[in-house]
Amino acid sequence: MLALLHTSSVHVPVFDALRDRDHPGLPLRHIVSEELLTRARTDGPDAVAGDIDNALASTVADGAAAVLCTCSTIGGVAETRAAALGVPVLRVDRPMAAAAVAVAPGGDRTTTHIVVIAAVADTVVPTVALIDEEAARSDRSVTVTAVVVDGAWDQFERGDQAGYLTAIAAAVEAVDGADVIVLAQASMAGAANRTTTAVPVLSSPAPGLRAAAAAASCPASRTE
Repeated sequence: MLALLHTSSVHVPVFDALRDRDHPGLPLRHIVSEELLTRARTDGPDAVAGDIDNALASTVADGAAAVLCTCSTIGGVAETRAAALGVPVLRVDRPMAAAAVAVAPGGDRTTTHIVVIAAVADTVVPTVALIDEEAARSDRSVTVTAVVVDGAWDQFERGDQAGYLTAIAAAVEAVDGADVIVLAQASMAGAANRTTTAVPVLSSPAPGLRAAAAAASCPASRTE
């Protein structure tokens, strides 16, 4: 069984649909805690490390073989809880970041230009740090530009999903000079289908779930 830690209930049907499409038969257990994101935005992501342990302890005790954190703001902290929980804990955006840094630069440039689109400013720092980490791991040269879409998160919180995705898609279309565009939050994934840009637009849910499914099915991947 794979446990998923969300900070919004909108992710539950998204990951259920991805499971049904790509990993049929994989048992999922969803834990939704909006309060984790609220506190992380107020007090910083490190402030919720213990709360992540508490949120996941019972599901791990019930047999979760791995955990996927779908929130980019707290994903980096969630990863560090693997040792305490005794199972792999993955952040949903790491495979996306690895794919972004692997994109070849255009023209005569030797550095890949990655544009990060975010709806919440708090997500920018951990996302850029993750991209830099993956670039160092792969010995790739990248530059990262971040764009925060004004007003988009207000639309999300009001439940205006169509307006939210339209605003994100408009921001993507306005990007100039990027080799690849990264949608920083899992909730943005649907915006990729609303764009016509020729630049690759990467989102995190599908590759993140793929990595977590592999971790859940492979005992050797467990963190001691």
